[in-house]
Amino acid sequence: MKNKTKIYILLNILLLIYSFGSVCSKLASGYKVTDIKFIIFYGFMLLCLVIYAIGWQQVIKQIPLTVAFSNKAITVVWGILWGALFFKEQITIKKITGAALVIFGIIMYAKPDGDKTYG
Repeated sequence: MKNKTKIYILLNILLLIYSFGSVCSKLASGYKVTDIKFIIFYGFMLLCLVIYAIGWQQVIKQIPLTVAFSNKAITVVWGILWGALFFKEQITIKKITGAALVIFGIIMYAKPDGDKTYG
C-alpha cells in the first residue's frame, strides 16, 4: 500500500511538471525564435517533457496504463490554475464545471465495473 501511494504521488508530480511545460511553451510563443527569452522558455519546456517522459515510463511499469491515463485528467485542473497564476485568466464556474466533467468522464471510462483494486 505504501509503494502504491508513492507511485501515485510521483505520477501527480510528473503530471504537474508536464502541465508546466505548456506554460513554458505559451511564454516562449511571445518572443521571436532568435530572442534569448524564447530559447530559455523553450528549453524549460523541453526539460519538462524529458523529465515527464522518463518518469512516465517508470510509473507505467508499476500501475495499469488505464489508471495512469485517468490520472492525467488532473492536467486540466493544473491548466486552469496555471492560466490564472501566469496569464491572469479568470477561473469561472464554466471552467470548473468543464474540468469536473472531463475528470469524471475519464474516471468513469477508465475504471471497470466493480474494480476496487486501484480506486
